[in-house]
Amino acid sequence: MDWYPRHRRDLPWRHTRDPYAIWLSEVILQQTRVKQGLPYYLTFINSYPTVQDLAAAPQDEVLRHWQGLGYYSRARNMHHTAQQVVSEYGGRFPDSYAGLLQLRGVGQYTAAAIASFAYDERVAVLDGNVFRVLARVFGLAQDIAVPASRKVFQQLADTLIPADQPAEFNQAIMEFGAIQCTPLKPDCLFCPLQSQCYAFQHGLVSELPVKSKAKAARTRYFHYLVLRYANTVYMRKRGPKDIWEGLYDFHLQETDSGELPAVTLLSAVEALGGQLDTSRAEEPVQALRHILSHQKVEAKFHPVWLQEPLPEASRLQAGLSAFSAGQIEELPKPIMIANYISNKMK
Repeated sequence: MDWYPRHRRDLPWRHTRDPYAIWLSEVILQQTRVKQGLPYYLTFINSYPTVQDLAAAPQDEVLRHWQGLGYYSRARNMHHTAQQVVSEYGGRFPDSYAGLLQLRGVGQYTAAAIASFAYDERVAVLDGNVFRVLARVFGLAQDIAVPASRKVFQQLADTLIPADQPAEFNQAIMEFGAIQCTPLKPDCLFCPLQSQCYAFQHGLVSELPVKSKAKAARTRYFHYLVLRYANTVYMRKRGPKDIWEGLYDFHLQETDSGELPAVTLLSAVEALGGQLDTSRAEEPVQALRHILSHQKVEAKFHPVWLQEPLPEASRLQAGLSAFSAGQIEELPKPIMIANYISNKMK
C-alpha cells in the first residue's frame, strides 16, 4: 500500500467508479497486456460510452473493433453481457460480487475487480499477477494451473485485504505483480518485500509460482482460396465450435499437410461452379503462421481469379458472400486475414 501510490501507472479506468467502464477494461485486459489493451479500451469507451450503446451495436461492428486482440469469445460474451445488463437489469450492473457472477463471461476475478473498484466490496482479486506475488512472498508451491489451488490462494488473499481500502489494495497488489514482481527478472534488489519474501530468502524466485505446462499445441493446415472476380472478393462468416467464430475469412480447404496439389485446388474451384481466368498471370502463394493458445495455424493463401461470378446457388451453399474492397475493410476478421489483405490485396 505504501509502494503503490509512488509507482502506479496512470490508467483511465483508475479514474472512475463506473462499473461499466471498469468491466470494459477488465474484459479487454484478460489475457492482454496493458500497453496492447489501452488503445482498444479507448476505442470502445469512445464508440460505446454507455452499456446501452454497446448493447445496441451490431455484433459484426463490435468484433471489428476487437480485431487483433484475439480470444474473440471475450468480445462475443462482452456484447451478450451488455445486452443482458440492459434487458434484465435495467441498464445497471449488479452492485455486489454475488450479483456480478450472474452475468455471462464474468468469473470470480472480474466480479471481484468490479465489486471492489466500483462498490468498495471487500473481496480479493486473484489474477496471474496476484498468484505470482502470493506464491513468492508466502512460499506457496501449489500448482496454479490446477483449479483446486485457487481456493488456497483465495483464502490467503481474503485475509490480507483491508476492510477500509479494498479497491486500493486490489489495484496495488496487481500493479506490484505487473511491474515489480514480474514473471522474468523481477526487481528483487529494490523490492520493499525483500526481507519478508520466502522465494527471495530461499533462492526460489525463478521456481515460484509453480505452473504445469499446457498441452502441446496441435498444428492445423489451412489453404485459403482467395476467390476474386473483377472488384469482388468472396468471403464467408465462420460458424460456431471452432476458432474465430463470427469472423470473416476466405473459402477454406483444411488438409493434413502444408501442400495443396494444383489438381485439388482446381477441383475445389470447379465444385463451387467457378472457372479459372487463365488470362491472368499466376500470383505467388503467400504463407502465414498464426499461433493460438492451443493450436498453431499454418496458412497458405492461393489467389484465384475467376472468369465470371460464382453461381448464386453454389456460392450460398458454401456460405460465401461477395464483397467490395471497401466492404471488406469493415468486416471483422482474424488478424492473419487482415494482414494478408492489407499486404497482398491493395
